[in-house]
Amino acid sequence: MNKPLTAGLVAAGMMMGTTALAQDTFISIGTGGVTGVYYPAGGAICRLVNRDRAEHGIRCGVESTGGSVFNVNAIRSGELEFGVAQSDIQYHSFNGSQQFEGDGAFEGLRAIFSLHPEPFTVVARADSGITTFEDLRGKRVNIGNPGSGQRATMDVVLEAMGWTVDDFAQTSELPPAEQSLAMCDNNVDAIVYTVGHPSGAIQEATTACDTVLVNVDNDEIRALVEERGYYRMATIPGGMYRGTSEDITTFGVGATFVSSDAVSDEIAYQVTRAIFENLDQFTALHPALANLDPSEMVSDGLSAPLHSGAERYFREAGLIE
Repeated sequence: MNKPLTAGLVAAGMMMGTTALAQDTFISIGTGGVTGVYYPAGGAICRLVNRDRAEHGIRCGVESTGGSVFNVNAIRSGELEFGVAQSDIQYHSFNGSQQFEGDGAFEGLRAIFSLHPEPFTVVARADSGITTFEDLRGKRVNIGNPGSGQRATMDVVLEAMGWTVDDFAQTSELPPAEQSLAMCDNNVDAIVYTVGHPSGAIQEATTACDTVLVNVDNDEIRALVEERGYYRMATIPGGMYRGTSEDITTFGVGATFVSSDAVSDEIAYQVTRAIFENLDQFTALHPALANLDPSEMVSDGLSAPLHSGAERYFREAGLIE
């Protein structure tokens, strides 16, 4: 499908106003698995963008993808215009660190705004004997599919703990849509998932079989949070999921909405405007979005520069100086 986002279109006059956008200007948003929060969040963004399509001529489509790492790589290659990514993945992609070291810094990565918090969530079978994070050693654990934010975070946690995958009895690399069934079928003892709450995938796991959520709170995790500004301690409220009545303490990242400097200012401006001028409707589209604060959305977890189109809207709205 033709995606007319090149410099030629900009030169042709996209910055002259919304009427300069062709009616078939198409943008794609990369998200994650359909049972996570990224996919409905991306769908909510597209819904609000498409509602005013007659005004600005932008047509938005959402794609289910492998997650954060896939999304930023696809934005870099030009396969996607926008994507949802964990705040740590945004940082490492822009700086060319961790798993992006081989490709080098993605200096064209641009932040649009931040979304919901994403606690690192460990769910274990109730009969597995797992009550603390340390109990995962020697167990069968789904560590997440390559290219996903959950896998990238798990790799960081393993390093912080001084563990490798060999410390587990067995590891699997199932995507979010498959991990709950694997656990309830007793093919794995525990799953890890970096996700906003409430999560459909965690709801599925805790409803389909007897499970518990596990605290991820020890000296190693606290040191990791202290050392890296894109992490923060997090709480999953007790009673949100069957089997866990007490609050769960863990750490997490934030979901962020990103693009690149190859996407025109006008498109980034209109997408940002569609969300912030309809924020009440946006936050009502999924429970994980319910507590978004505009003042936090323009800064929290954003380590890449703001896209100039988003920055233009934020200045007009008085959200930044």
